[in-house]
Amino acid sequence: MTNDPIADMLTRIRNAIQARHAAVEMPRSRIKLEIVKILKDEGFVEGYLDRADAPRGGALKVFLKYDDARQGVIQGLTRVSSPSRRVYVGKDEVPRVRNGLGLAILTTPRGVLSDKAARNAGVGGEVICHIW
Repeated sequence: MTNDPIADMLTRIRNAIQARHAAVEMPRSRIKLEIVKILKDEGFVEGYLDRADAPRGGALKVFLKYDDARQGVIQGLTRVSSPSRRVYVGKDEVPRVRNGLGLAILTTPRGVLSDKAARNAGVGGEVICHIW
């Protein structure tokens, strides 16, 4: 078991895309579910299946998205903030990933938000990851 479950989730997604799997399964948590919802809303994944009733805390199955050339829609995933090095930004410093082509996910006082939603809401927070 890892000390950073979000980094584990991102690594599972990265590895599954590289291996061209249709879906990837991981242990479920509320923050992972919120991150996956944002990925679905922004078009980075096909969908997800929340299996809260699965044994040992539940499971989360993420269905990955590929283009016509069988390339993953997600080209890159990086963990920004980690348990040993937290990265916080103010409302005026919310990052733009790849000039707006990518996505930053933040935990804010209003919940887990994408960079665009955080800018619109006028809040900052902890930068969880960048996706492009």
